[in-house]
Amino acid sequence: MNVNDNRILKDKTFDKSRWIQLPRDVIAGHDALKQLPLVVSDLGMKGPLLVLSGRNTMDTVGFRVVGLLEDAGFTVDSLIVGEITYEEVTRTAQYAQEKGSVLLIAVGGGRVIDIAKIVSYNIDIQFISVPTAASHDGIASSRASIRTDDGSVSVAAHPPLAIVADTGILASAPHRLTAAGYADTIANYTAILDWDMSTRETGERGSEYATALSMIAAELMVENADIIKEYDERAAWIVMKALFASGVAMSIAGSSRPASGGEHKFAHMLEKIAPGQVLHGEACGVGTILSMYCHGGDWKRIRHSLKIIGAPTTPAELGVSDEQVVEALVRAKEIRRERYTIFDSITGEQARAAVAALYEEE
Repeated sequence: MNVNDNRILKDKTFDKSRWIQLPRDVIAGHDALKQLPLVVSDLGMKGPLLVLSGRNTMDTVGFRVVGLLEDAGFTVDSLIVGEITYEEVTRTAQYAQEKGSVLLIAVGGGRVIDIAKIVSYNIDIQFISVPTAASHDGIASSRASIRTDDGSVSVAAHPPLAIVADTGILASAPHRLTAAGYADTIANYTAILDWDMSTRETGERGSEYATALSMIAAELMVENADIIKEYDERAAWIVMKALFASGVAMSIAGSSRPASGGEHKFAHMLEKIAPGQVLHGEACGVGTILSMYCHGGDWKRIRHSLKIIGAPTTPAELGVSDEQVVEALVRAKEIRRERYTIFDSITGEQARAAVAALYEEE
């Protein structure tokens, strides 16, 4: 037995195993919606198909999707879905089963797509994501948020089997929604800082691959802030690419960690304190500035990029008070207590100092 044999005998067996689910087909660009029937055919789905959408979006895009699929020979049902609650998820799942649906097609924003994700997971059928606004980084991920009496919680769900993102439709959405998606992706900066901190201090498992992809998405946003314009397909294309990369990072990690840290916990708490007053992505943007300030990083760069695209950077611009933001910072640790972040140890005095910094001149 030589030295090399001896070394080999001492090595431990590598037994790490992971199952990563990612979208099979991704089509994005001008008039991409017209290719939806081809995508469904390529996936080998015969029907019945079930199109899910919100009340307004069903009229503008949902019925267009139904028409495209019916013209291609598919049997199609449609259902208008409401707020993302356990009751609505159950209603949608029962309807899909009654209709014998073999594939869900979610046409809408984050709420509709998240409902489809959870229903897809619960009744074990696949779904296609057809985003109508680039406002949500869950377009491609295997995580979904659902409302409970205690606020929003993140749950495991199916990632979409395919994504069809029509940049013409995305560009026609209100700019505020695109800006919210931008802010939600910039949050990756501090989500990664919190994850790294937790890995060092609590022993939480990290992922270099997911971290790198998440950072690419955030950098893509900051580097292109000056071209994220209203009703611009190029802007929609860039934001969509970043949201997709962020969603894939979450699927690789098997959790929302690469894109959700203290800034998201802050946003969920602020939504609880001031219900109906803020967009989730916008709150995440302000939370990212505050988190980066607490981490001692370049928070002014993040604030500057958010200002360029017209996203809120202060409590006043969010439509809430400074004290509500301070309270949300201090109470952020109450959201997902198992997820360790920079805000877990923040004091009221530190929170007030961070909020005051938001108003500093550049």
